[in-house]
Amino acid sequence: MRTTFLAKPGEIEKKWYILDAQDVIMGRLSTVAAAILRGKNKPTFTPNVDMGDHVIIINAAQVKLSGKKASDKIYYHHSNHPGGLKERTAGDYREKNPEKLLELSIKGMLPKNTLGRKQGLNLHVYAGSDYKQTAQKPEKLDIDKLI
Repeated sequence: MRTTFLAKPGEIEKKWYILDAQDVIMGRLSTVAAAILRGKNKPTFTPNVDMGDHVIIINAAQVKLSGKKASDKIYYHHSNHPGGLKERTAGDYREKNPEKLLELSIKGMLPKNTLGRKQGLNLHVYAGSDYKQTAQKPEKLDIDKLI
């Protein structure tokens, strides 16, 4: 009788991948990155174990927003003081802090628990084409082939 394979945390190999966000729609990039962070691209995927790989996203400042999302999509946060509701559009984030825009999008697709927060730490976003993790020898992925 066959049993279901369950991966153990000690036997998981983590790889490093680079995704180039230049002229790629943000939602499509986010779904690919979230799947890699969770480990859903591996045949031994186990939902309760951190199987995901590290993802480096470069050129986040050149990511595309489809439709009128640059002006119509609004992100809210609250300072926990009376009248402290703050709002920002996706276009403002793309101009002032493009790393935060992609982090919000991708981390919103991860589980809302301790495992999801741990998987979110494996995401590294950079506005330009320079990144710090050259010693890990990351593998470049073509997003067009993955979608």
